[in-house]
Amino acid sequence: MYYSSFRLLVISSMLLICAVELSAQVTISSPNKKIIATVSLTDGKPTYKINVGQPELLRPSKLGITVGSTDFSNNLRFVRASAPQVVTDQYTMIYAKKKQSNYKATKRTIRYQHQSGAFLELIFQVSNDGVAFRYAIPGKNDQYETLTAEHTSFHFPSSVKAFLQPMQVSKTGWEQTNPAYEEHYQQNIPVGTISPSAAGWVYPALFQHNTTWALITEASVSSNDCATRLQAASPNGEYFIGLPDPREIMTGKNLLPQVKLPYTSPWRIIAIGSLATIIESTLGTDLAQATAVKNTSFVKPGKASWSWINSKDDFIVYDEQKKYIDFAAAMNWQYCLIDADWDRKIGYEKVKELADYAKQKSVGLLLWYNSAGDWNTVKYTPKNHLLTSESRSKEFQRLKDMGIKGVKIDFFAGDGQSVMEYYQAILKDAANYQLLVNFHGATLPRGWSRTYPHLMTAEAVRGFEMITFNQGDADKEATHCAMLPFTRNAFDPMDFTPMNLYKIQTNVVRKTTSAFELATSVLFLSGIQHFAESPEGMQHVPANIQQFLKELPTTWDDVKYIDGFPGKYVVLARRYQQKWYIAGINGEQTARNIVIDPAIFKKTKARIITEGDTNLSFSEKQIDVTKKQTIRLQPAGGFVIVLE
Repeated sequence: MYYSSFRLLVISSMLLICAVELSAQVTISSPNKKIIATVSLTDGKPTYKINVGQPELLRPSKLGITVGSTDFSNNLRFVRASAPQVVTDQYTMIYAKKKQSNYKATKRTIRYQHQSGAFLELIFQVSNDGVAFRYAIPGKNDQYETLTAEHTSFHFPSSVKAFLQPMQVSKTGWEQTNPAYEEHYQQNIPVGTISPSAAGWVYPALFQHNTTWALITEASVSSNDCATRLQAASPNGEYFIGLPDPREIMTGKNLLPQVKLPYTSPWRIIAIGSLATIIESTLGTDLAQATAVKNTSFVKPGKASWSWINSKDDFIVYDEQKKYIDFAAAMNWQYCLIDADWDRKIGYEKVKELADYAKQKSVGLLLWYNSAGDWNTVKYTPKNHLLTSESRSKEFQRLKDMGIKGVKIDFFAGDGQSVMEYYQAILKDAANYQLLVNFHGATLPRGWSRTYPHLMTAEAVRGFEMITFNQGDADKEATHCAMLPFTRNAFDPMDFTPMNLYKIQTNVVRKTTSAFELATSVLFLSGIQHFAESPEGMQHVPANIQQFLKELPTTWDDVKYIDGFPGKYVVLARRYQQKWYIAGINGEQTARNIVIDPAIFKKTKARIITEGDTNLSFSEKQIDVTKKQTIRLQPAGGFVIVLE
């Protein structure tokens, strides 16, 4: 009798333990049930995994943060999990891949208690196009503690391939201006490959698991956060989030987030699905903070002329800039950018004259600035005008009085918390003076274009300026451009400064066709698209192509993925009102055939622009919208189709 009772007690205890273990495992399914995230607690350590159908896309991966002396990656006890809840969001963006975005996801919040008594919450939201999660520490506390570590990992199966850009090491490069997110992508490499840079890999980070793709990034990085990246080493395919280099700060200010309760972290985002899902997903802005700018009437997307990309430093002079204003006006482009040293080579008074002249021609002027600070040894000016809110307000008021429409600000210090605060302080002050903003030599915007819609664009890419500098970049232009719609430009505006239609005005020989270059005007997304063509070059461009550029929309309403593979080729369709534009480029040096069915767009007429007899010429013809079209993509070639 005693033995039986003892046995019953043991069995009951085991069942109780199993019940507790089971309650500590929480699943969150996408609305269509195809993506399942499972969060578990084992020996006090939280993990998550992701399944798409039966296969594991992510093996059990680590979770947790360390704030002050509390390490929330272990010694946790499961408290409770909220019931599945459907969350939705609808929002409109002035410029983006889609004008109207609709977000729907299943949300669950999982609460744990640390052995110290502090609570940690994991907030998971799973949509049909991916998984997002963030950390929250409830409570109230006016004292700040430093977030010293994030333990999040992404553990991929060994068969997965990666498409990753190395992070630049702080204080390297020209005038020690790195990091600036300006490296070539390593394509189709095995997971676990160590980054050639000790600083790791940047977002967005792309992975392929059979026919399923995953794109990792982050959003809702506030002024109190730092930006992150993936660490250089990924043992057995497990990638860990990395924090910035201690040198990536505003001098004397914070590197890491300063946490005051209640606290919520930025979102960790994994867009998941086919390549069509990756291209059409808006997760990077779905999880960004809603707009903080009440008056957006001054936010007007457009196209811009830009002398520096062609004639460089020596021609930031009055007559050259007047010529580029005339160029913009002739092309029906909305802006002209005057680059570095304008204050010394032209001067404020003469720039005011140029602004007045441009206004008469319905062209807005944009002016370059050095972000400055004693971390920055770059000699270009204006410098040291934007470091404090007081000096920014004085300068921005002066620009507004001059009729200037926006600023391009260059050479930022990295991803530390104080730099994130600097970026967003600039954006807030610029909004007060109705100035558009372009960040150059800068970090990935991480969804800021939703929060601050006057952030028209940001560089954070190895752009066309590098192609004008050396032949090696020109040789890689085609494959590099074929990577960008799947990675850097997937969610955020990108100031690649594309579309050199004639010739580069240096000793560099462009290796792409002019039709390839024209296609980038549709493929690449930027609130203001700065084109890399000169007035002299445009004289060699046929009138029909010039007319195409005069009529090219400045915003898009929708996007469709047609075909492609990262780094090899890409074909996308973008809609503005009733017109569809299909653009394709070949990133390889061998020709390939693309089949397109115009009938799916339900239009009555269509024309195609592609290469002519030479790589510098064009051919345009009408095509039958009722029949499938086989298009020959030439090596490093491209095309544009307009359907209406």
